[in-house]
Amino acid sequence: MKKTSAALTALMLSAVLGTASLPLHVPQAQAAAAALSEQDIQQAVNKLQELRVMQGYEDGSLRAETPINRAELAKLLVLTFALQGKAGQGSGFADVTQDDWYYSYAAETAAQNLMPSEDGQFHPGQTVTGTELVQIVSKALSRDAKSVNYWSESFGSADHSVTRGEAAYLLNIARQAIPSADAQITSVRSLNAITLIVTFDAPLTAENELFAKAKEDFAFNDGLALTNLPRLKTGSVATYIVPTSVQKPDTTYTLTYKGKEAGTFTGSAQKLDMTEARQVTGDTFELEALKTNGVVDYGYVISAYSAGRGADAFVLDENNSADGRTYQIISSGQAREVTITPEGGQPIVARYVPFTQSTDGKQEPKFRLPEGQTLQPGTKYTVTSDWAQMASPTFTAKEIAPLEIAKAEAISETSIAVTLSEDPQDELFSGRSVELTDADGHKLTATYKYSSRKGATGIFDLTQDGKLAKGASYTVVPVGDWAVSSEVGLKA
Repeated sequence: MKKTSAALTALMLSAVLGTASLPLHVPQAQAAAAALSEQDIQQAVNKLQELRVMQGYEDGSLRAETPINRAELAKLLVLTFALQGKAGQGSGFADVTQDDWYYSYAAETAAQNLMPSEDGQFHPGQTVTGTELVQIVSKALSRDAKSVNYWSESFGSADHSVTRGEAAYLLNIARQAIPSADAQITSVRSLNAITLIVTFDAPLTAENELFAKAKEDFAFNDGLALTNLPRLKTGSVATYIVPTSVQKPDTTYTLTYKGKEAGTFTGSAQKLDMTEARQVTGDTFELEALKTNGVVDYGYVISAYSAGRGADAFVLDENNSADGRTYQIISSGQAREVTITPEGGQPIVARYVPFTQSTDGKQEPKFRLPEGQTLQPGTKYTVTSDWAQMASPTFTAKEIAPLEIAKAEAISETSIAVTLSEDPQDELFSGRSVELTDADGHKLTATYKYSSRKGATGIFDLTQDGKLAKGASYTVVPVGDWAVSSEVGLKA
């Protein structure tokens, strides 16, 4: 029986094992060792035939080894992803007429900007490369390109012309990744004390992924709760990282989804391995985790963030492994708490500062003392947690100068840009506010817009429907001791 290429083998094996079973970069020897036959491609072709997506030529042949052209791909795309009915009048291409069998398919792909051409022509007979196919399928599926590329690792060279069989194989995987409002859970397991791995029979719709909706849909016994929205793993078809409150070790939990029992799992005693605790401001400290130690923030391995994380984003297989290493996953820090105890003093509960897990390119979630409390210089503090363990949990607090506000300017009637005297190289704006006072003594408050920092400048939005009065002058000062300001002026 004729064998496929080693690269194509990797794709087929990943599909058979759940599409998330191989690391992103599969060594050729490893792929070749798991070689699969043309029969596996034939199964995908047969499935698309069964769904009336793929048809043979007039002589009845399927020609799976023939390079696919743009006209053929347009038809497969439209039928696979049910894109019919969105095209306007005309195809938008100079070389496509209503008499062409592929006219309606070309029109649909043009209307949805899936298969554009710079010279205004469709080029129906032109073959499609691996890179082009990944880009096209990603747009048609509205899925991150890294996942689709992972599914198509088999195609070898990015410039290689993809065959009809290879295209069918990728599309057969991609059709299973179409979101469904009726998605049901097929498996659930605990990954660590604050994280579940939940697999569905299809991806959730955007609406069902929203935190408010997910909180309604996911229900647990024994006080366990969802703490943030479920996140689809990069490279998977429908497997999610689901953050929970801290699980009780060895407790049997039942997950109910949309009112139906979806499975049981045992609470995990596995704490996340953090390297050290250290102070970053007068009232804030961070817990460091290192990827080199096998701990990764979920932001690097979820579909929603893969484009924004660039080369740092990667794919974990179904065992959360990549390149020979198994990773612990830090799920969302939302609602997390740790305890910090001064030597000889009483424990203090510190809460996570939102969006500080890895926004500065490092895995260092930050925690802040309650309002008005500060770390006392010279005092030794020890951090403990029921979801993380630290190799170096103790630090001695020191005097850290507050940030300095250098200027502020209005960017709209409801937002201002606040610039520090120097780039903090960190999300130290997070959770902070400033107060604006006009010449008549009227005051407004603006809070930091999470993740808006660009260098030394962050965006602050006015609260309680506040608006800047046109032409008015304001004095801007920090709320609290997080920064100092020489009464910076701002003119609306």
